[in-house]
Amino acid sequence: MKTFISGKIQGIKVTDKSIHYNGSVTVDNELLKKAGIDPYEQVWVANLANGERFVTYALPSETKGIFTLNGGCARLGETGDRCIVLAYRMEEQFSGANVVFCNEDNTIKETMFYQTPENF
Repeated sequence: MKTFISGKIQGIKVTDKSIHYNGSVTVDNELLKKAGIDPYEQVWVANLANGERFVTYALPSETKGIFTLNGGCARLGETGDRCIVLAYRMEEQFSGANVVFCNEDNTIKETMFYQTPENF
């Protein structure tokens, strides 16, 4: 078994921080669905502004465009920072990954599907 990317939200902007929340990142549920990331699934977050990279879980929200760093994660970024949210899965062969690119307001700009090249 190998670990492959299964879903990705590219360029999501931090909209809020909640240091006293127990943990996780809160993400617009529509973005999670389009990326194929389940509620409460483990995710990696890479902060493009400061290089921080951390593991947590995705907490879904019905609030459009929300991306909140909660608990200890709130210390790893600032409001306005651009991030990448990544989910992975274990499988024998790569079966593809959904990718969501975000606009300035964290709405969906574009989606794509990563797949193994035919000549690989």
